Amino acid sequence: MVSEGLVSVRRESIRGESRLLELEEAAKAQNKGKWAGGDAKHVRNVTWTCENMRSFVDKARGKPIDAVIEHVRDGSTIRCFLFPDFHYITLMISGIRCPMNKLDADGKLDGSEPFADEARYFTESRLLQRDVQVVLETFNNNNFVGSIIHPNGNIAEALLREGFARCVDWSIATVTGGPEKLRSAEKQAKEKQLRLWMDYKPTSLSLADKDREFVGKVVEVVNGDALVVKRQEGANKKIFLSSVRPPRLPDTDTPRPPGKNFRPLYDIPWLFEAREFLRKKLIGQRVNVTVDYIQPPQNNFPEKTCCTVRIGDVNVAEAMVSKGYATVIRYRQDDDQRASCYDDLLSAEAKAIKSGKGLHNKKETPIHRVADISSDAGKAKGFLPFLQRAGRSEAVVEFVASGSRVRLFIPRETCLITFLLAGISCPRATRPTPGGVGGTVPGEPFGEEALALTKNLVLQREVEIEVDSMDKGGNFIGWLHVDGKNLSVLLVEEGLSTVHFTAESSKFYHLLTVAQDSAKEKKLNIWANFVEEEKEEKVEEVTERRIDYKPMVITEVTQDGVLYGQYCSDGPSLEQLMENLRAEFNTKPPLGGAYVPRRGDLCAAQFVDGLWYRAKIEKVSGSNVSVRYIDYGNREVTQAVKCASLPSGFSSPPSYAHELHLALVKFSKDEDYIEDAITLLKSETMEREVLVNREYRNGGLDYVSIQRADTKADVSRTLLSQGLMLVDERKEKRLQSLVNEYRTAQEEAKGKHLNVWQYGDVTDDDAHEFGMER
Repeated sequence: MVSEGLVSVRRESIRGESRLLELEEAAKAQNKGKWAGGDAKHVRNVTWTCENMRSFVDKARGKPIDAVIEHVRDGSTIRCFLFPDFHYITLMISGIRCPMNKLDADGKLDGSEPFADEARYFTESRLLQRDVQVVLETFNNNNFVGSIIHPNGNIAEALLREGFARCVDWSIATVTGGPEKLRSAEKQAKEKQLRLWMDYKPTSLSLADKDREFVGKVVEVVNGDALVVKRQEGANKKIFLSSVRPPRLPDTDTPRPPGKNFRPLYDIPWLFEAREFLRKKLIGQRVNVTVDYIQPPQNNFPEKTCCTVRIGDVNVAEAMVSKGYATVIRYRQDDDQRASCYDDLLSAEAKAIKSGKGLHNKKETPIHRVADISSDAGKAKGFLPFLQRAGRSEAVVEFVASGSRVRLFIPRETCLITFLLAGISCPRATRPTPGGVGGTVPGEPFGEEALALTKNLVLQREVEIEVDSMDKGGNFIGWLHVDGKNLSVLLVEEGLSTVHFTAESSKFYHLLTVAQDSAKEKKLNIWANFVEEEKEEKVEEVTERRIDYKPMVITEVTQDGVLYGQYCSDGPSLEQLMENLRAEFNTKPPLGGAYVPRRGDLCAAQFVDGLWYRAKIEKVSGSNVSVRYIDYGNREVTQAVKCASLPSGFSSPPSYAHELHLALVKFSKDEDYIEDAITLLKSETMEREVLVNREYRNGGLDYVSIQRADTKADVSRTLLSQGLMLVDERKEKRLQSLVNEYRTAQEEAKGKHLNVWQYGDVTDDDAHEFGMER
């Protein structure tokens, strides 16, 4: 150092000759070091404090910074210089904590934690006065938190591996490169019971291998952190998501307002969003479950099986935390009962906090004002017209009380209702005694099976309902559809319900009777001991075909051959309705964009002619709205801005366009001939007066024969004689005269080889031996 001119010799301390003096003179002669002059250029400007630590960390952007370790305070805390700007910082090594020496109020040593000195020496001997690189990751109070990069390895891993340190949750999520290596090093020390872990006793699950990991289907979401999973062997298992806590009310002594029923799902902020996130992602889906730990009973709560749940490669708990729908539970350092992916949860929570998502968004707290009308007959009566007029409405099944009784949440109306399935009698399952006095009421035979089937099909699923009426208790009665299937029909089909006489007037009566006959034939459940009574053969009375042709105007013929027509007698009232509607809109023109179209709504829509008509919304896709004009039958895809709320008083008159189907005839299976048939049908009926006679009803639909008013020619017979349609046979004797007339017209076309019959008898190709059904 003397020869490089970095230090000077204290001459008063030298006695006799010394080579140091010669080296100093040589350094002076060569202008080395301090003897070169220009001292001001070699003064270091050290920054001892950092004013804005967050800005400093963000500026570093996780890049390695050259540094020299100047002091080791304890095994996991050092002081160092950062180059080239000579910032002097205190750095806590992220992800770990070593034992520390305790200081009293005067800063003097006042005892120390076990292995504190050994841990500090371990770090000193490897890092003190060494060139390293530092990665700044975050800060805590006035200390930076980060990782130290040394050519010989990671000091944090070494401390953990030797049992000199523990992993700490609050900073491990920020570790560069992830926490896996640190957890692995700590695990090695635990297994060897080194130093801090000398008294460590591992916790183990007393579960069979088949119960540690299993695959199941999610059948229910319980609030925001629990699921009911149906295992492959058929048993239901309630599990909780490991190491996460769902939204809950803040700890406060303020009592809840009196007189208000507390409903956690709707009254706790973000709990409804958390439940909906899980419901939409998981209900009916197969998941992989790994049991992490079992939480023993405590504070009057039962034992909890806490698991990591994955759907595909997605960790459900991590996805919830990343959305801000749950928080991560903090544990003691020596508590191993936590999620197997605990560090991933911490990392997801840190990102959610930084971006202010969900629970961490203190500015926008969701509020759900849900009207519970399930026990209020007065409110239910007020809602009934809206639900009836809406047609099919979307709903979510919140609870299943029995096979035919469910509790629904209707998003559009933001209300809760009790809904009874129409058209069936369903056995009731075991239920609590009314009045809350305890005990249960025994169920009826097959009541539990009906309850299980309904739960499996609809619980917490999105369904569609059609409300017909309500009972005196305020319960709505109607039809529930799930995945396009009628639940009443499904229960009857499985022999778990019988057809009620009230179904006779419904459009689903035919489906219900067919389902019941099938269940009887298979002797399913209720019908297991059913013996069909022998019926006396009765001579069926031959009734005459009823002929009552009424004048109509056909306004629309669809590509499926469905006709829509208006009775001529309704013409004046329809014209008056249209005049009043347009006068209303001329007086009070709608504000564009003010109306939000929803499927099933009855609204006003502006047609291409610029006039307003009554319409029903069938589909909403972005700004495009599919509507059907209920007084004319035609359909159109229009823009949302061309739809408006229907003024009061205009929704009560029934639709003037009646749906009609041609009786006793059907289209061929050849698309070319179908197109020709539709073209001829339109030319014979569209925009002209015709005579219509209803021949029969099937599935709630009217099947009619149509005659032209001017020539009295039967339209179906015309189509048959041109070889564009086929006779659809029916067995009713009262219709046989018309069937014979149509069959004659068909034979005429067949003899001339017209259109469908061009290459012979097409009905032969539909025979069973050709693989077709007639």
